[in-house]
Amino acid sequence: MGNAGAARKAATGAYVPSDVSPNRRVQRRYSIRLWSIRHARMLEWFYARFASAFLLLHPLWKAIGYSRAEAPVTFVEKRVKGLLFDCRMCGQCILSSTGMSCPMNCPKQLRNGPCGGVRANGNCEVEPDMPCVWVKAWEGSRQMVKGDAILNVQKPVNQSLRETSSWLRVTAEAAARNEIAKDTAA
Repeated sequence: MGNAGAARKAATGAYVPSDVSPNRRVQRRYSIRLWSIRHARMLEWFYARFASAFLLLHPLWKAIGYSRAEAPVTFVEKRVKGLLFDCRMCGQCILSSTGMSCPMNCPKQLRNGPCGGVRANGNCEVEPDMPCVWVKAWEGSRQMVKGDAILNVQKPVNQSLRETSSWLRVTAEAAARNEIAKDTAA
């Protein structure tokens, strides 16, 4: 009967434990995603400190080799961001620009705002029961200190970066900028 048949199974008297139902798991994950959007300012604050700490570890990442650190860091990143944001691991995270709402959860995977099909109630035109990812992104961004970052135009997704660590990529880019700044100042 699959995932959609849970109600039919229950109607026949078949045992369907609610805590392992695929529908229940999706609902739980969605509830956590909404929590993350409601607490976008706190998560923005935490991420700023986390990014700074990760940047302090740049000498370690460089010594180990970013390519060798990729697999374990990606493993952890996928679980943490998957739980909090229902992350799709695009490798180019913009949660700090989208009110902690992952735009890859949009059925159309739009990176720069909602399509023209947002329903009057703010739900998605493709999945009518789901609030538009971008409506939620706007709500989350209004709580953030740097909430106007949602107005920045994002580049299209580079599919070759899927399933890679955006944490390491951001750290390597920040370290490179810091080294350039040091060289320029010297």
